[in-house]
Amino acid sequence: MNVSVIGAGYVGLVTGACLAEIGHHVICLDANKEKVKRLKKGESPIYEPGLDKLLKKTNQSGHLSFTTEYPVACKKAEVIIIAVGTPSRPDGSADLSALQDVAEKIGSHARDNGTIVVTKSTVPVGTNRKVQSWLATHSSSAARFKIASNPEFLREGSAIHDTFNGDRIVIGTDDEESAMRLETLVAPFGVPVLHTSIESAEMIKYSSNAFLATKISFINEIANLCEKLGANVEDVARGMGMDQRIGSSFLQAGIGYGGSCFPKDTNALVQMAGEMEHEFELLESVIHVNAKQQVKLVKMAKQHFKDLKGKRAGILGLSFKPNTDDIREAASMEMIKQLLTEGVHLTVYDPVAMENTRSVHGSSVSFADNCFEAIEDQDMLFIATEWEEFKVLRLKTISKLMKTPILFDGRNCFSLEEAKEARIHYYSIGRPAVTHTPAMKKPHSW
Repeated sequence: MNVSVIGAGYVGLVTGACLAEIGHHVICLDANKEKVKRLKKGESPIYEPGLDKLLKKTNQSGHLSFTTEYPVACKKAEVIIIAVGTPSRPDGSADLSALQDVAEKIGSHARDNGTIVVTKSTVPVGTNRKVQSWLATHSSSAARFKIASNPEFLREGSAIHDTFNGDRIVIGTDDEESAMRLETLVAPFGVPVLHTSIESAEMIKYSSNAFLATKISFINEIANLCEKLGANVEDVARGMGMDQRIGSSFLQAGIGYGGSCFPKDTNALVQMAGEMEHEFELLESVIHVNAKQQVKLVKMAKQHFKDLKGKRAGILGLSFKPNTDDIREAASMEMIKQLLTEGVHLTVYDPVAMENTRSVHGSSVSFADNCFEAIEDQDMLFIATEWEEFKVLRLKTISKLMKTPILFDGRNCFSLEEAKEARIHYYSIGRPAVTHTPAMKKPHSW
């Protein structure tokens, strides 16, 4: 099929490249001219494992191309996929202005023989009906657009794998013909397809993310209780996860969720509920717990040192999760803000998210060239993201590099046994602290 994807961001770019890989002719449109220039060269503007290679392959094969012009993207398209951002407004609701702008332009430029307009952006329930109205208002009277909701369930860092190995593809439509055409479009992925109404498809996306966020906040609250009762949250989570009704996924205690989806979608769902005069108390608590959890390590540090002013600290990990450069709503960003307020001198390091962090924090923090520079001669060290590069470090090495070996591990990267052997002050999430007295003040040495 001839497919156009409007919005060459994270979702749109992966979607377009994967559809091109299975043989469709795909045009990706983005308003950013510099981004499109890079994409035409096969360069990805985002970090996603395998995406550079896939872009070059599909570009060279002629199945994937890029443009900034709506007439080029819409002229021959049988299916047009909208994948633009729907960021949160201050009140938590989704900002649909970009979506409306795109829909109106599609209405002005798309052909009039039953083009299917698919919304892949995460949108509140009822938005696709608005899209239909925006399309009709800006199209000729002969235009006959079909609309559909096809929410994405991609995990940053494994999006290409998820596209070809997903749990389900949800297609929400009003008519069987459009549903079957879209199922044909995605059939080569070999992923089970669920057909629903448009409203149900919109709700599935929000409900899925809200439930996963709830599991994260739940296990973090259990972890906080474990610390007070002397239990180990890893044992607790393992025991819970063996129950097939619960499952082990998303039961890893840490310093909360972040990224472009969970924070935005949980807030939007609470806002939607409010508009329906329904108080979503459970989800409001999930959001509250997560906000507290993101600064838990700072609280631990203040309890240990009493006064943080003038201390030197390193932070390992800036992205909200491994294998992405996305720092949106990352716990590290809130940690940096609070530690700077406390008067801490910060040195930070991340394998791929340094530039994004520099654009936010500029010269307020020091940027290390490698993880060892972020560790060396520090009074304390924080781990905010569980990159494999950090997990393979030896605690004895970390201890030798630091001025005072005090580690606050927000992702439970190391075992308590190793911490004891390394004679390092080790604070993690939901597990007993490993401390040594007296405090191990020492000069730095390699």
